Amino acid sequence: MNEVTPQPTLLIVDDEPANLHVLARLMRDEYRIVVANCGGKALELAGGGMKPDLILLDVQMPDIDGFEVCRLLKEEPATSSIPVIFVTARDSSGDEEAGFALGAVDYVSKPFQPALVRARVRTHMRLKQKTDLLERFALLDGLTDIPNRRSFEDHSEREFRRAERDRLPLSVIMMDIDNFKPYNDHYGHGPGDDCLRRVARTLTRVAGRPRDIIARYGGEEFVALLPSTDVSGAAELAEQFRSAVESLGIPHEYSDAGKVVTLSLGVSTMSALEDRHDSEKLGELLARADTALYEAKKLGKNRVCCA
Repeated sequence: MNEVTPQPTLLIVDDEPANLHVLARLMRDEYRIVVANCGGKALELAGGGMKPDLILLDVQMPDIDGFEVCRLLKEEPATSSIPVIFVTARDSSGDEEAGFALGAVDYVSKPFQPALVRARVRTHMRLKQKTDLLERFALLDGLTDIPNRRSFEDHSEREFRRAERDRLPLSVIMMDIDNFKPYNDHYGHGPGDDCLRRVARTLTRVAGRPRDIIARYGGEEFVALLPSTDVSGAAELAEQFRSAVESLGIPHEYSDAGKVVTLSLGVSTMSALEDRHDSEKLGELLARADTALYEAKKLGKNRVCCA
């Protein structure tokens, strides 16, 4: 059964109801249409849960003009990548230059030429979809199809700032497959790759919560980022990870930790009460988890240690 691709979302912003009606009717067969009749509403919709794929934005509006709306959109990381096409009755090159300088991708002039509007929206929508796809692949590990190290670092910086702001705990679990080099050497790289994929799927399934991130950190090493999780919660989840991977029963006759593939894990937590002021503390959090992982290896592997 083929997966159904959702319709791209087009936000149309214009203070004239007639213009909204014409543009919505023109585009409704190809896109999910959302409309706003003022700049403030446009900013609210774009920054909310429905985040549009592209915005058709009127320049002249009574509350906040289109140029200011575009500037505000481009200043916010969550909306900065949304393409904006200005819709305007103005035809001065100075206005066009100002719009492009703010980050707009195109202009559509009033009165509308339907074929031209469709073509320009279609072109920029396709470019946005291709860009999104490339970015998605750039943040996924090619072998296991879970987030890669770059993706983990992006998420961890955001979650660290959130934890600092809201005074919430943040935990990290560093994980390493025990004796993975002997596994690869004796069973071959094909089974080794399959082992990594099975471990990745298992960790992702056990994590469960939408904001928890499981990533491949490099080689046979994985990492979990756990927002709003204290040390006891992180230690409990780490034990679930360890047990779930051992329960896979993947034979490993060349391990000194058992007869099946196992994990060693190190846990580190940034307390909600911890005095912290700068992003270097994120590096310390990861370093403590790595030290705890090393301790788990030294104590015999297939176990959890907390920093």
